[in-house]
This record gives sequence, structure tokens and C-alpha cells, in this order.
Amino acid sequence: MNEPESGRPAARRVVITGAGTINPLGHNVASTWQALLAGQSGIGPITLFDAADYATRIAGEVKAFDPVDRFGRKEARRMARQTQLALAAAEEALTTAGLKDGGVARDRAGVIVGSGMGALDPIQEAADTIAARGPGRVSPFFVPMMLADTPAALVSITYGLAGPNLAVYTACATGNNALGEAAAAIRRGAADVMVAGGTEACILPLALAGFGVMGAISTRNDEPQRASRPFDAGRDGFVVSEGAALLVLEERDHALARGATVYGEFLGYGSSADAFHITMPAEDGEGALRSMRAALLDAGLTTAGIDYINAHGTSTPLNDRAETAAIKRLFGERAHAVPVSSTKSMTGHMLGAGGALEAIACLMALRDGQLPPTINYEQPDPDCDLDYVPNVARPAAIRVAMSNAFGLGGHNATIILGRWENQG
Repeated sequence: MNEPESGRPAARRVVITGAGTINPLGHNVASTWQALLAGQSGIGPITLFDAADYATRIAGEVKAFDPVDRFGRKEARRMARQTQLALAAAEEALTTAGLKDGGVARDRAGVIVGSGMGALDPIQEAADTIAARGPGRVSPFFVPMMLADTPAALVSITYGLAGPNLAVYTACATGNNALGEAAAAIRRGAADVMVAGGTEACILPLALAGFGVMGAISTRNDEPQRASRPFDAGRDGFVVSEGAALLVLEERDHALARGATVYGEFLGYGSSADAFHITMPAEDGEGALRSMRAALLDAGLTTAGIDYINAHGTSTPLNDRAETAAIKRLFGERAHAVPVSSTKSMTGHMLGAGGALEAIACLMALRDGQLPPTINYEQPDPDCDLDYVPNVARPAAIRVAMSNAFGLGGHNATIILGRWENQG
């Protein structure tokens, strides 16, 4: 057991006042949370393109999403799908925060939104156009559509948020890094409000082919809803999913002064690099361990203060084993007493958006006293022997939740959220 030191200098406190999402389980936070508690899976056969020739033919698609109906034909054609999804999540997040129509000085409100893969759809479309019709027929909107910063830029433009604005791209750690950096901007006084999170739309031939030849994704095509099975001995890879999740982070006194509803408090953030391998984590979870320790130190907590962990839990043999090892190294004998669940068992892996959606799940768990399950947990893996809240949601009056997000390249990011109690 390797405890961090407790305590940090006082800083501006950060709370969460809004949240929005669109993902394989639902088009808003309420429907998503109910589906998670019910143990529903959002995984199914791919319909966004013909995947008949691919070894993997399943994914977590956002269902019944009509960008033309939402944005109009002209605007929809000028946006990559990940930008469309980000704007849908931003609208709910800012509406629930009471900030959709203003309420904060524009230069005191910023945006940090990232993705794991980037906007692959306009790249693939442009390449096909050049091959079939020549370079002069590429869309004049191709470059702004594919730029990494476009989702953050368009959220800023749409809502007049003129404060810090940037994109984070740290593979599957993106969502947590975006939230952590947004909280840091508020703490240091650069902003009073930040809209932050991740967006992803890579259910495309390029991505599916790439992940497939890596051997990273499940081929359980005949049982799509049972394909994502974190920590189960029969897991055979993650399931690619799409969606967006954004949160509104706000300086506590600013939120209270305007009478905002507070959903929880942002307590801590840590990040690290494995410095080990471009695709594999170290088996002992060293990088994940350092990320979690850094988050505890930032929050001024020890492991005794953590009531629940939302795991990265991708359903790959290596990740699940390494994350379990890291938790056991950090928590010591208490590791088996802390409930750990992977909501990716239901949503699939939303890559850069995953951490932000899992932060929302943690907020709802803190609010409602219910832990979402890890579904499809049927055959225990001897190397993965923690309490994974198997298959059924569990009542638990938790006060502090930790959430992990780890990405290819060895990027690690951990956040800690607390139940809102407004105790000065």
C-alpha cells in the first residue's frame, strides 16, 4: 500500500452545475442513467456502414440521431459527426446549468472538448472524393470539419463563451483530462465557468479495420449485448462506441451566487504517463497507480476516503488486469472492500468521450445512492478479483467517487468527485 500525503493548499472550489450527453443508451442524462441502473446494453449490429466484410460487425451507435432535423441541412453538412454530437451534449449541459442563454460574463466562460480519434469521417470522405472525382471536388469545409479543435470552437461560437478554449487529445484518457484541465483553469482564476468533456464518432471503416487488425475489439458478433464484459474471464476485446458527454464546471461561490443547482463537487485530478509502450499498459499498472495517487493528493484525501471507483474497465485482457493490479497496489487490504464497476459493459468504449460520460455516472451515483453494475460478469478471472458490482445495480450511500480513464500511448487521467453538501 502506497498512500499519498494528505492535504493541499486552499484553492477556489469547483462544482458541477450542468451535464449533457448523447450516447448508445440515450439522448440525455436522465434516460442514460436509468438505462445504466437497469443494466441495459447499447451495443448492436453496425448500421452506419456495411460491415459485412469485417471481423467485428458490432458497435455502440447513437440511435435515432438526425443532424438535419437538429441543425438544418446546410449546417449539418458543414460539421463532422463528432461536432454534431458535441453540440447536442452542450445544449443539454448548458440548459441544465441555466446558462444556455447567458448568465456569465463571456470572457469568464471557456470550453475544453477533445476526442480520442478525431474527425475521421470528413477525412475518409475527402480521400474517397479525390480518388473518384479529383482534388477540385473536395468540400471547401473539409479543413474546418476535420480540425481537432472544431468541436470546442463551435461550442464556444454557438454560446458566446470567450474564455479559455482548447482541445485535448489524449486517446481514451481525453474526457478526464478535459475535465481536470477545466477544473484547473477555474482554480487558478482563469475562468468562472468551463464547459468540458469529450466527443467521439469513429464507427467508420478506417477505425474498425485498424482496431480489428490490432486484435483490440470483440468479435462476439452473434451476441452484441454480451460482447462488452469487463473483468470477465471470457472477455475478448472492447466494443467501439460513439457519443458525447459534456459537463459544466463552475467556481463554487459563482454558482451559489446565481442560485444554480449543484450536482456535485470536483475534488481532485491526477494524470500520468506509463512511459512504457504505445499500446500496452504495464502489467503491474504503474502508470494507473501514479494517476490515482496524484488525484488523491490533489483532493487532499487518502484511500480511506474513496467509496466507489468507476473503472476504465475496457473489456480487454491487458487493461482490466493492469487496472485491477493498480487498484490493489494503491488500496492494499481495503481494495476488496471498495466497489468497482465498469459502465463500459453497457455503453461500450466511447474512447475520448468515455471518461466524461463516466463522470456523469459518478455524479448520478453520488446523488441517488445507487451504483451502476458491471453487466456480463459471468466467469471470474483469477487476476481480476475485486468487487465489480456484478450484473445488478446496488444501493450505496457513497460520498466520494473516483473515476479512471487510460489511453493508448500510456496516457492516464483520474478524477475524484464528491457528493454536494455545501459545508462552507
